[in-house]
Amino acid sequence: MKVNSGRDADPADVPAAFDDGAPAYDTLVDSNPGYHEHLRISAQRMRLPEDGRGVRLLDAGCGTGASTAALLSVAPHAEIVGVDGSEGMLAEARAKQWPDSVRFVHSRIEDLAAAGVSGPFDGIFAAYLIRNLPDPDAQLREFRTLLRPGATLAVHEYSVRDSRLATAVWNAVCATIIIPSGRLRSGDASLYRYLRRSVNRFDGAAGFRDRLRRNGFTAVHSETMPGWQRNIVHTFLAEAPR
Repeated sequence: MKVNSGRDADPADVPAAFDDGAPAYDTLVDSNPGYHEHLRISAQRMRLPEDGRGVRLLDAGCGTGASTAALLSVAPHAEIVGVDGSEGMLAEARAKQWPDSVRFVHSRIEDLAAAGVSGPFDGIFAAYLIRNLPDPDAQLREFRTLLRPGATLAVHEYSVRDSRLATAVWNAVCATIIIPSGRLRSGDASLYRYLRRSVNRFDGAAGFRDRLRRNGFTAVHSETMPGWQRNIVHTFLAEAPR
């Protein structure tokens, strides 16, 4: 099943679309300058203590494990639970080498309890996830309940709505690089057309910070990335109430 190619793609189709695109996904993102570095920057901004000793982390929407690797690079001693709704993406993740402290669970992020994943967590990392959910507010509230008081939620996400320049750059890169490369490597570009539309529709940075506050988070702030993805990719940081 592929993501609906119409104007209003259904977020419920996304895990199946990632199943289709999983074999080519790592090759495509590896060609994106800064992709892995930016994930590491967001993980570093969580300021996890003591290389993760005694820390339990949820990697929500872990995909093929790029975000898991970013967490592991800054918290090598943490217990990490990676969850994703796409079995194809998880198969790619599981095929890589991981320490025993890392495990992967196949589940839609909305169904964590049914999959046996429960808190409390000392941090949640959600990379390129919230934008794809049918009910982001409900999921943010659920994340809040899964965190220990004072623990950090880091949302690594595209957001261009607050900047005309960022919007123009994003759409130009999609039209000339991302969509053609996706078609070339996977034989189908519907997932990448959906990516373009979903980013254009998503909250601006200020709007997403407000969304975090409305859903009960404190100490909300955000930082963007260096390079061409400035004001395109952001780290949104927030804490569960103490």
